[in-house]
Amino acid sequence: MAKTSMIERDLKRRKLAKSHESRRAKLQAIIKDKAKPAEERFAATLKLAELPRNSSKTRIRNRCLVSGRPRGFYRKLKMSRLALRQFGSEGKIPGLVKASW
Repeated sequence: MAKTSMIERDLKRRKLAKSHESRRAKLQAIIKDKAKPAEERFAATLKLAELPRNSSKTRIRNRCLVSGRPRGFYRKLKMSRLALRQFGSEGKIPGLVKASW
């Protein structure tokens, strides 16, 4: 089980990223538009730098919903390989059979 603080930190980052998503997109569009004057693009860069770092989507870490494990994560199921194996062995995931030979 991951530390509760790490799970909470990731949830905080997700919330911040969602709240600042539209503002970041607008500023990044201004920065990438080469038709705009350099001063305006530079001002947009400074405004983007003023936003919280944790509001960036790249700082979000995929974590297992069951255990909070950051590695061995299946995006489709939103859980780690260990939780998937445990639930599969218990018969909680329909159609999943543990391989054994």
